[in-house]
Amino acid sequence: MSALKETIAAVFDEPACAHNRAKDDKARKAGCKKPLAPGAAAGGCAFDGAKIALQPVTDVAHLVHGPIACEGNSWDSRHVHSSDSLRYRTAFTTDLNEFDVIYGGEKRLYRAIEEIVAKYRPPAVFVYQTCVPALIGDDVAAVCKAASARLGLPVIPIEAPGFAGSKNLGNKLGGEALLDHVVGTREPERTTATDINVIGEYNVVGEFWQVKPLFDELGIRVLATFTGDSRYHDLACSHRARAAIMLCSQALINVARKMEERYGIPFFEGSFYGIGDTSDALRRISRLLVERGGPADLPERAETLIAREEARAWARLEPFKARLQGKRVLLFTGGVKSWSLVAALQEVGLEIVGTSMRKSTASDRQKVIEIMGGDAHVFDELPPREMYRQLKEARADVMLSGGRSQFVALKAKVPWVEINQERHHPYAGYDGMVNLVAQIDRALHNPIWAQLRQPAPWESADWLDGWGGEDRAASCGRGSAGAAAGEMRHG
Repeated sequence: MSALKETIAAVFDEPACAHNRAKDDKARKAGCKKPLAPGAAAGGCAFDGAKIALQPVTDVAHLVHGPIACEGNSWDSRHVHSSDSLRYRTAFTTDLNEFDVIYGGEKRLYRAIEEIVAKYRPPAVFVYQTCVPALIGDDVAAVCKAASARLGLPVIPIEAPGFAGSKNLGNKLGGEALLDHVVGTREPERTTATDINVIGEYNVVGEFWQVKPLFDELGIRVLATFTGDSRYHDLACSHRARAAIMLCSQALINVARKMEERYGIPFFEGSFYGIGDTSDALRRISRLLVERGGPADLPERAETLIAREEARAWARLEPFKARLQGKRVLLFTGGVKSWSLVAALQEVGLEIVGTSMRKSTASDRQKVIEIMGGDAHVFDELPPREMYRQLKEARADVMLSGGRSQFVALKAKVPWVEINQERHHPYAGYDGMVNLVAQIDRALHNPIWAQLRQPAPWESADWLDGWGGEDRAASCGRGSAGAAAGEMRHG
């Protein structure tokens, strides 16, 4: 069995995954394979998942070994922000062609690595395996090993060819590459009793910057984020953290579990979406750090901070509550947002008429059921036709979803708010909740929706009356007479 097959088998048998724990031995060995549509690189394949998970590492060079379309489809698929280096914004690819398919692409790959190192001198190079070099047998791991030895810096193979499986599998394969080649390879200059890791956070539109000041005020140092606004050195030193917060168990649960096993770093799953969930995450990490030898007064200081920030957030939300009370929301997302956003929206009086459980774990589903008091409004999939029907029948006043579903809402003439990775507004933390509610309010009360729902002028009874009866007959008569006269003149 190849190294890639062994890695995939291990990921499929992840003991910390709620889906796997509920299976018998035979079903667990079969894994979680999902059929892929050929060419579904944007949002569908394992390579795209690995690239999404690792692209936010800001200072390394991300080199895609494959045809140029693989890099073109995956580059900048998320609006992840950096506070320092912008090297991650440069697209590197070996641009394999027909000649390379015949003779192999290993030499081209080595030359590309060599050129990147000479021109940019990054702290590391991440090399992504794609379908074509995997099919023709390029030994990416061997090339990376040779390049690393000769060039004197880490060259990390990310073996996640698209045909290996879904995007979610690719997330985990990217995490496995960090565990095998990056984590634990360096030591931090100093450590503190309050060092933590944040796993499953990608700093989409700078969301983590709304949470990090809270940690800074409490004296909690974020040693590394996996992988939003992170640096190679931070990830390499992350094994010295005292505790960790897992924000998206679907993507990197294997990272959290293995770091707990290898380095004794306990973790819990939390969320920074919503006032209540943000406060709960701060309480839990404070208590966990005290158990790990942190300052005894940390929970008390956390409560003081929480009281102040909650009061400030609710004061800012107060003007929206009367305008949004009883408004119905259809939530079409997945993962941690399937339950954390339900709680967040209910906090301000919005009614959730349905939430999807796509890409969600069994524990995610259970949390939704607990929050909503049952599973009557929980669905796994919602076909566009059914989504349109629900919106058209006015079961929802606004829909929150990703960009792929926006056209269903627009066709149904229902306000829509972007909630997934393509969004342009940060929604995490206390300030993020205010941003989200403001965007919902803006969408609901935009005058364009009232105009769209009005009948067209030619469908109005008044308009028809103005052109009916005697006036219409006279008009038609004049037209006929004019036409006859024209015929006579041109006869």
